[in-house]
Amino acid sequence: MALLKNGQFVKDLWRTLEDGEDPLKVEHPLISLSAWKANKVSLGDLNSPLGIRLQAEEAPEEIGEPIDRFSLIAVDFPIFSDGRGLSSARLLRERYGYRNELRAVGDIRRDQYLFLLRCGFDSFEVNDKIDLDEWSNAVKEVSVFYQPAADESPWVIRRRHP
Repeated sequence: MALLKNGQFVKDLWRTLEDGEDPLKVEHPLISLSAWKANKVSLGDLNSPLGIRLQAEEAPEEIGEPIDRFSLIAVDFPIFSDGRGLSSARLLRERYGYRNELRAVGDIRRDQYLFLLRCGFDSFEVNDKIDLDEWSNAVKEVSVFYQPAADESPWVIRRRHP
């Protein structure tokens, strides 16, 4: 898999930990929600980057406070048609004010790219054989939006009544 960020492939510094692996011994650990709950006290004071991966059925509010403790929150899309990750992204950005890296992982495709960006995702774990030009074109396919989103793109009512 490759990491797409700002329209380019970049090196992924994060490593997803297996159950039982010690996050204190790994640089840039990406832990599960259950690992966070089990080790909240020891990891809360960790003075290095920490990431968490939410499964589709796990709600952002389960992370608890402080949410900005995480340098990365990865949200899983188990299948293409599962939109729960989009809702999680909106909640993280709008309700909880999360400003660090928000990554879409799992079964994501070019057709979702614009909507993922609009919901607040800023990095994407994708197949390393994707066509970057095609994904860039996906962002340009819709020029007028009818509802507000986390990306703060101007929407129709704001264009009519600035």
